[in-house]
Amino acid sequence: MVDDVRKRVAVIGGGIAGLAAALRLRDLLPAGADLIVYEQSGVLGGKLRTGELGGLRVERGAESFLTSGPEGGESAAVALAKRLDLGPSLVHPATVPAALSIGGHLTPIPGGTLVGVPADVSNLGGVAHPDAGRDHDEGRPLLAAGEDVAVGALVRERYGDQVVDRLVDPLLGGVYAGRADRLSLEVTIPQLAETARVEHTLRAAVRAAQAKRNRAPGPVFTAVDGGMTRLVAAAAAASGARISLGLPVRDISRTAHGWRLLLGPAPFPQTDDVDAVVLAVPARPASRLLAGLSAEAAEAVGVLDYASVALVGMALPPGTPLPELSGFLVPPSEGTLVKAATFFTRKWPHLADSAGPVIVRASLGRAGEQERLQFDDEVLLERALRELGELIGDELPPPAASWIQRWGGGLPQYAPGHRERVAFARAALPPGLALAGAAFDGVGIPACIASGERAAEDVSKAMEG
Repeated sequence: MVDDVRKRVAVIGGGIAGLAAALRLRDLLPAGADLIVYEQSGVLGGKLRTGELGGLRVERGAESFLTSGPEGGESAAVALAKRLDLGPSLVHPATVPAALSIGGHLTPIPGGTLVGVPADVSNLGGVAHPDAGRDHDEGRPLLAAGEDVAVGALVRERYGDQVVDRLVDPLLGGVYAGRADRLSLEVTIPQLAETARVEHTLRAAVRAAQAKRNRAPGPVFTAVDGGMTRLVAAAAAASGARISLGLPVRDISRTAHGWRLLLGPAPFPQTDDVDAVVLAVPARPASRLLAGLSAEAAEAVGVLDYASVALVGMALPPGTPLPELSGFLVPPSEGTLVKAATFFTRKWPHLADSAGPVIVRASLGRAGEQERLQFDDEVLLERALRELGELIGDELPPPAASWIQRWGGGLPQYAPGHRERVAFARAALPPGLALAGAAFDGVGIPACIASGERAAEDVSKAMEG
């Protein structure tokens, strides 16, 4: 426990990683500690944002989180929700299958894969025709110790192009909006990276990774009834932190006893002196703030690229017929702007109402396609509605209500070697300054929460010293 001298800690970034850090700091620091969360925008939560559509609460960002953690047991998000007395409000999706849209047809997603990478290439249901003869034992592990490669490079080498293009790409793209040929195996499918350093074939590596998964029985995904903003608001309140909205942090510098933050617009600067800092912002602003402290760390952090996406929410008339699916994914090779669709009121039973609207949410755009999103909302809505109709094989009626949520530069694109670069950056930073969030430790609400909690523990230990 840190000594009883009044401590002040700043958390820069009010997304779920920053709020989780603030809450964990409240646990670790003396009762009189002063915590402040600086969020440049006017709202907390980052990409957790709940909106209204057709009288229902519909997510404008992340819609759910993993129920189980990587080591088994409950995920960091479930644990946080329960701590915040939201356990009774946790809900799960219906057991309705999802599909892939390939060649104008909706085809069930094959089971038994690890983020689209199959263990049994004979069970792909015609989605892809692998070249299984490539996956032979060459007398050594697929990867050397510590080696990281792009997911696509490994799978293409062992199974051929179709498995990547039709199966792995859309499943990875549903999470990262990126391409398998550019995404790190170590970050996106860490279980497979681990077993690929032991097993001699991809088939064996996938099977070993699946066997190691210690997922608790029950639903894979969980959401919060009433929306993710409930989780955000509860975490902020429980942290007891002072919340500063709309006041950017423009610089961080060392002082004799801690850190000085330079705040606000340049013509009217303010400062805040604190004992420690958790930096929970995206890679580029993090790189700018680190530049004066460690050029090496700033460079390692700043190379991370991002994909932009737009979410289109539509409230269709009651009774609008849709396929008996929770939604579908679209491989990039299909050429559509729509990369995924969720039939919200079918997927989430707590929203279902036969007399109410049919809610559909479409995700538009992939990494490197920013220019395809550079149209006004009316054009994007028309494009989404038309493509969805073409993809499901039936024209959809105009929505009674709609919204478009743009997430410019919203999804990190982890290139091979990402974890090594982040470890280097962290090692180059002085004690008392910690990094947290999706830019460093992976997307997904549980990953961000765990990242924030670890950062809080790191700066708490530094203050003890």
